[in-house]
Amino acid sequence: MVAKINADYCAGCGSCIGQCPARAISFNDNDVSFVIEEKCNDCGSCLDTCAHGAITIV
Repeated sequence: MVAKINADYCAGCGSCIGQCPARAISFNDNDVSFVIEEKCNDCGSCLDTCAHGAITIV
């Protein structure tokens, strides 16, 4: 299981990037967060950080 970010809901605030202990979240060229799946350890730290509900664990 890994975190997934729904680009339609991501506001580009970056709060999830700073919260991820695995450094598995970054910005793409459109300032939308995305998960580097190989680094994600399924800890869920990013879930509560996203005020827009853009992140799920699947």
